[in-house]
Amino acid sequence: MDAAIQWLNENYVVLALLKIAIVFFVVLTVVAYMSLAERKILGWMQMRPGPNRVGPWGFLQPAADGLKFIMKEDIVPTMVNKFGYILAPIVSIVPALMAFAIIPFGPSIRGIDLNITALNVGLLYLFALTSVGVYGIVLAGWSSNSKFPLMGGLRSSAQMVSYELALSLSVIGVLLQANTLDFTQIVTAQSGYFFHVIPRWFVLFYQPLGFVIFFIASLAETNRIPFDLPEAEPELVGGFHTEYSSMKFAMFFMAEYANLVTASAIATTLFLGGWNGPFVHSYPILGLFYFVAKVAIFLFVHIWIRATLPRYRYDQLMNFGWKILLPLALLNLIISATIGLFI
Repeated sequence: MDAAIQWLNENYVVLALLKIAIVFFVVLTVVAYMSLAERKILGWMQMRPGPNRVGPWGFLQPAADGLKFIMKEDIVPTMVNKFGYILAPIVSIVPALMAFAIIPFGPSIRGIDLNITALNVGLLYLFALTSVGVYGIVLAGWSSNSKFPLMGGLRSSAQMVSYELALSLSVIGVLLQANTLDFTQIVTAQSGYFFHVIPRWFVLFYQPLGFVIFFIASLAETNRIPFDLPEAEPELVGGFHTEYSSMKFAMFFMAEYANLVTASAIATTLFLGGWNGPFVHSYPILGLFYFVAKVAIFLFVHIWIRATLPRYRYDQLMNFGWKILLPLALLNLIISATIGLFI
């Protein structure tokens, strides 16, 4: 075992490819079973069984859904822009998967870092990817040559502009506190305890308002209820993906769940101490379990919100982004900068 670990550390390319394969497999598996988890939790909250026919407790439902999408006929409407129509699902899902390259899942274990790579401008890389993802939705709406998908795409672009500002400003307080753009160093800055009891997570003392703003804006960025206006069924017949079928249709929802997992992982890293927790320095493997548990809690809260809140009207969505979230994000930035002068 020691010889294998030493060989991996000496062969960086092989280690990087192995990490990519593992992360890619785990993320796609989580994305598949997020659909089952959401349907089961929503069923539990709404007093109905949810999927329970395919396999024990419905555990094989994601495999059945995937097989169904693969075997369904892939219909391409005659008047669409084929290049943009085919490219749109790819543009949606690829940035969501690439974002996991810089997220640290745990501390270094026997010389192996539990991340694919560490960038000293990691946060800029992440915001660049998340900004590109919206182009898939806009491209899908435009290339479908139909008014309802086009309206969904335009809504998505307007929503991204409105909430991306608040989202970006909400993390500047974290950058001021950690004095770095590297995700690994941001997690390290949150290690330790106040009075040997209270974790030094940014959400508890330094950035509670920034965390609330980030969480709400991330809901809008991932098109989740109550901010799922780009795919509002009552007025848009399904929104930007109305003209899609088969695996292209499935890829949009895979991208949504991948973005949901990404947003939860980022929130965990920036505000909840990442993999930090009790006894991590003595048993580093615990860091991986703490990280997964925190992300799972975020995912549960996202599903809980979907079961609880109704969809906003479009004017309410825009007013909330520009008139409430953005001023609060600016206020949080001023407070963070002022506190930084005295700490």
